[in-house]
Amino acid sequence: MKNRKFANKFLKRNIMKIAVIGAGKWGSALFDALSVKNECVITSRTPRQIPHFVSVSEALECEALVFALAAQQTAQWLDQNFTYKNQKILVASKGIDAASGRFLNEIFESHVARGNLAYLSGPSFATEVMQKLPCALVVSSCNENLAELFASTFPAYIKTYTSGDIIGAEVCGAYKNVIAIASGVCDGLELGNNARASLIARGIVEIARFGKFFGARDETFLGLSGVGDLFLTASSALSRNYRVGLGLARGKGLEEILRELGEVAEGVATTEAVVNIATKHKIYAPIATEVAQILRGKDVKASLKDLLRKK
Repeated sequence: MKNRKFANKFLKRNIMKIAVIGAGKWGSALFDALSVKNECVITSRTPRQIPHFVSVSEALECEALVFALAAQQTAQWLDQNFTYKNQKILVASKGIDAASGRFLNEIFESHVARGNLAYLSGPSFATEVMQKLPCALVVSSCNENLAELFASTFPAYIKTYTSGDIIGAEVCGAYKNVIAIASGVCDGLELGNNARASLIARGIVEIARFGKFFGARDETFLGLSGVGDLFLTASSALSRNYRVGLGLARGKGLEEILRELGEVAEGVATTEAVVNIATKHKIYAPIATEVAQILRGKDVKASLKDLLRKK
């Protein structure tokens, strides 16, 4: 991973016409941040009465698109709405499509040339980004120039790095939500700080085992996309996936938890996708397996005992 470099040709075009696709909390936070240095519009699946909201067709005319749709809705949205016009695309969603088992990069590459695709990862709660609190993010792409170009569009309070490890960023961004649910269960059962730290540490080992099967690089797991995002998501009530775990540990049903959240918790669907992929390829995934069992109704204390018996 490299710190952002500003080549002269990029300095000359530091203003882009960007459309953010998805007007939820994360999409709105990205719109707010990117608007500092660029001309931005925003759109979503349903019309919103917010400034700079445009139709999907108008958004697709922009030279750059930032996708902040829920991972489980992305494939269908692209199939139904997307027209490729050589746009530069930054994918800011995180997750694995449960219906097909595809990573988001596989979904986007069926619509867009690889060289026009980049992926955003790293520790970033939408609420804090909206407050303009400092954070650091990674832009990953097979096209180094594109990664640097997108990195240059962010404001000063967001420090950006670039990387070529797309699959590593994809796996970390998706899998950390699964571990966050487990961490919420841990804290909901009041097992203590030692237990949570142990779970998170074993979680990054599990994520790395899974990611390296698909060719991810070691340094990604130790960076912002890996441990950085995992530590954040698995240790704060600002995380929707962590709150899912808290609710499960306190005896609430999954439907009730999701209804109370009122937002998408990507880890719920991603857990099933991870377990299906791990089973298919015989990848050892004990934490994800137990989270899947809990989401299907297994008693959280029984799941904890079973997890402690595993290596």
